Parts: sequence; structure tokens; C-alpha cells
Amino acid sequence: MPRCTISVSPPDRSARMYFDRRRSRSTRWPESRSAMRSGNGQRRSGRFTWAVSITAPSIAGASPRRTVSTSGNSGIGSFFRTLRAICRHALSRHHGGTGQDPATEQTTHFGYQTVREEEKAGRVRGVFTSVASRYDVMNDVMSVGIHRLWKDAMMDWLAPRPGQKLLDVAGGTGDVSFRFLGRAGHGHATVCDLTESMLVEGRKRAEAERLEDSLDWVAGDAMALPFPDNSFDVYTISFGIRNVTRPQKALDEAFRVLRPGGRLMVLEFSQIPNEMMQKVYDLYSFNVIPAMGQLIANDRDSYQYLVESIRRFPDQETFLGMVEAAGFEQAKYRNLSMGIACLHSGWKL
Repeated sequence: MPRCTISVSPPDRSARMYFDRRRSRSTRWPESRSAMRSGNGQRRSGRFTWAVSITAPSIAGASPRRTVSTSGNSGIGSFFRTLRAICRHALSRHHGGTGQDPATEQTTHFGYQTVREEEKAGRVRGVFTSVASRYDVMNDVMSVGIHRLWKDAMMDWLAPRPGQKLLDVAGGTGDVSFRFLGRAGHGHATVCDLTESMLVEGRKRAEAERLEDSLDWVAGDAMALPFPDNSFDVYTISFGIRNVTRPQKALDEAFRVLRPGGRLMVLEFSQIPNEMMQKVYDLYSFNVIPAMGQLIANDRDSYQYLVESIRRFPDQETFLGMVEAAGFEQAKYRNLSMGIACLHSGWKL
């Protein structure tokens, strides 16, 4: 059975899992692994059913009994209090024991669906688990292969230097990390992703290219990174931040783990400033990409979610404000392919 090491540093961060090198091409989560702080990622099935019946004993021939209330409440008040207690208990069980009414629970979007925040991580993990073996093909489908040029543009602006330490969040199969190491000449990259199967696919490539000594593969959440403060020179997240439940929290975490003088670089699908061109691109996105996902990966739903998640993501100026709100200075952005994608950059000074 493959071995892995779990450590927590600092104590209030999520569990940190390093995959043992050159031992096995298959790695499993420890059975006792608990969900991360951002949400347990579990799906609860089961229909919400109401089966409330109220019965009272009956005694044959009994005479009616008069009840006198000294508290000012009649017997009907007690009946409704009992009924409310039953309803609250049923509602609590239906919502996973939270006892919260749906109207007061915190929600977020999953594509065009509205879901509870704690559900999104599990749903996103499900999407990327289903496409892990064809993830690079998926990027080719969604960008018509242009994502490779966008990542080259990302490296051009980033200008990696020898000896730098990179944290590649939502790094998946490590495509950005491989490019970073190639540009830097020598250095170290840590790929952090919520989906284990993506990391397994990436490590296969690292072993094939004999780069395993320069790469670590860590299962972790962008909103609760399992790394100490001031640990990395560069933080990248490529086509991943729109899948995070709270993008602002992910940016705050990026600022925390970067060293002073460190740099943030975000590559994400965005909005085309020209309304007519945006409509044309939407036509392609919503009609062609899911159909190609069905054809290539037999998975239309995952590709449909990815298209919807792009449309829900903030535009360039709004996201720039979020980068600045996290504490980054000299924050800027560059549109790629007329705004289909966008690079955001910021410095921790």
C-alpha cells in the first residue's frame, strides 16, 4: 500500500499530504482523512420527507374534561409549540444537523446553481476527478489550444529566476510548474490541488521527465493552505480561482504564504470588453464546449459547469480590486486574446 506523510503546520491549517516519491503510481487518501476547513465536500443524499402524525389516547365512555390554564395559554398553544419543535428537529436533520433555515445559511454558486458553501468543494472535486485523465485535453477544448500561448505569456511576464520557490495552487497536473522550472533553470515548485487524482496524473509526468526531485505534490485547499507564513517567492493559480468557494479568502492566503517581495500571478478566463464579441464567444462556449466534452470525455455536465463558472467569475476590474483588497501592491492586469483570458499580477511589498 502506498505511503504518505501528513503533517500540520501551523496547527490551525488544513492537513498537509505529501505523496511519497517513486513508490507507487497510485495513491489513496488515508481512510481517516477528515474534510478540510473550507467544507467537508460530502454530498448528502436522501429525500426530505415529512411524516408527522399526532395521536391522542381515547377512553371509551370518558367524560369531557375541562382544563384551566393558569399561565394565560390555552392547550392549543402547547400543541403548536410541540409541532414547532418537531419541525425544527426535522429541518435540522435535513440540513446535516446545522439547525439552520435555508434562508439563513451561507450559499455560493456552482455554475448557475446556488449551493451551500460547504457543498461546493466536494462538487468541484467531483468535476475534476471525472476529467483528471483528460485534463490537458479539456484545456485544449475550452481554449482551442490557445491556453498554451496564454501560459507562455504568463511565464514571460513572471520572468522566473534561478532558485525561486513556486507555489502552484490548483496546479492540477503541474503544467504551470513544469514551465516555471524550465524557465528558471533550477528551482523548486510545489503543486497544491484539492483533487488527488489530478496530482497523481501530474506526478506521472514528473517521473517521466525526471523532475520529481524538483517538485512536491500536496493535497490542499486554496482557502486554508497548509504552509507557514512567508514560505514562497511566487504564487500562481491558473484557471482555478473561479472554482474556489471564496476567491477573496484564497487571495488572502496567497498574501500570507508569500515572502516579502513575493509575487502573485493569476491566469483565468475573463470577460471580453466588446459586447458583440462576448455574445459570439458565449454562443461557442455554451453550445460547442459541452458537446465536445460529451464527445471527448463522455462528460457533458462537467464541461457545462466549467462554462457556467467562467460567466459567473468577476470581470477584470472587479477582480483587480479583490487583489488589492488582499494587500497586494502594484496590481495590474493584461487581457489575453481580447479578454477571453486575463492575467492579474500583484506584489507583496
